[in-house]
Amino acid sequence: MKIKQTHFSHALLVFAGLFGLIAVGMFALGQMLHMALLVSVIWVALNAWLLGFQYETIREMMSSAINRALPAFYIFLLIGLVIAALMKSGTVATLIYYGLDWLSPQLFLPVGFVLCAMMSLLTGTSWGTVGTLGVVFIGIGTAMELPMHWVAGMVISGATFGDKMSPISDTTNLAAMSAETDLYAHIRSMLMTTVPTFILVLVIFAVVGLNFAAVDGSDSQVESIQMALANTFNLNPLLTLWPVVVMAVLSYKKFAPEISMTACVLTAALIALFIQGESVTGLTHALFSNSKADTGIASIDDLLGRGGLYSMAWTLLLAIIAIALGGILQGAGFVHALLGGLVKRVKSTGSLIATTIGTGFLTAAALSEAYIAILLNSELYKKTFKDRGIDASVLSRSVEEGVTLLVAVIPWSVAGAFYSATLGISVIEYAPFALFNLLNPIIAIVLAYLGVAIIKSKSQQS
Repeated sequence: MKIKQTHFSHALLVFAGLFGLIAVGMFALGQMLHMALLVSVIWVALNAWLLGFQYETIREMMSSAINRALPAFYIFLLIGLVIAALMKSGTVATLIYYGLDWLSPQLFLPVGFVLCAMMSLLTGTSWGTVGTLGVVFIGIGTAMELPMHWVAGMVISGATFGDKMSPISDTTNLAAMSAETDLYAHIRSMLMTTVPTFILVLVIFAVVGLNFAAVDGSDSQVESIQMALANTFNLNPLLTLWPVVVMAVLSYKKFAPEISMTACVLTAALIALFIQGESVTGLTHALFSNSKADTGIASIDDLLGRGGLYSMAWTLLLAIIAIALGGILQGAGFVHALLGGLVKRVKSTGSLIATTIGTGFLTAAALSEAYIAILLNSELYKKTFKDRGIDASVLSRSVEEGVTLLVAVIPWSVAGAFYSATLGISVIEYAPFALFNLLNPIIAIVLAYLGVAIIKSKSQQS
């Protein structure tokens, strides 16, 4: 059977049907996201078959996409181990204990935002930041009875700042490489839109934090939590903080994430065994599926009982289905047909930037992960930016603002599912409060229409 070329109108119909099925499945029928995506896979596969692709070819599209995503799956599992190990070693308990001493409800959001941004900038990983510092802030926020949607939004905002800006971040390097621009030219270009956004978000978090008053009896509650933690763990920071130090140093030294996370788990395991008095059997069970702690305070027991390989099963299954769906969309040509059709309709520089950011988000939503979306959009717009005399660093910046930032607020994306599972709050709940992720693309588009932060290529400058 001859394979037909995918046209813009057909691709538009496929995407409309895809997002319609997800919306109806989740919000009208109350289905689990997994089932809504599974129905969407059938819908997209059927349309690929109508183009002439045989079942074996469609299956290969799905398998190839999943195979490319295997490194992310390894990190999924390791993060589950890291969280459980940090709980058993007393690392998280130590950070909560001392964090309650110097973090007030009013300063919680701005200080937490800056700290998460610094950690992700130094380590180049939003996932590692969310899986360590993010979990700690969730614990402290729970103890202070702060709104969890604001806490999670703050953590995601800070963590993705570094993932976008750090010279050792994989997405930062991938965007620069894909757009064929210098890494530091890419970072300098991003500073033009990122710095004003960072300042604005910091101010908003500070203003919102002023309304977070300590609840009645909070001082005694904090003391109770600290006492319960001290009675359960050895909270000597010179011992219990080593796992975080090891992971941060190895990440900064550009070791592979798998190596730094494994070293963190091993360090935490040794502390759990020899400092916290955990048994080998208890530790290995926790690393597979952690169970509630026994401090006597329910909210803290739940938090310290999180993590383990099994805790990532929901996220891993979702990622497999979503990436398989993305494999068909890309392999059958639906993504390229839709985006190619949009590029032809772009006229002004402002609309070009807006379309680049918008299609970055659309591609990330369709393919469910950032890496292919970055590569695809960079390749798609490279010639257009060059023909219009716009520097490649503006392209790489726009791709990051459409993909790296916005993928975190897509419920079925690999990143969104990971953040949700790690922080214990749904993407839909935290997304409106991930202010940095939402405002940075908007500010970039506004500046583009105003003609600000548009760097001309060297040929145009001369």
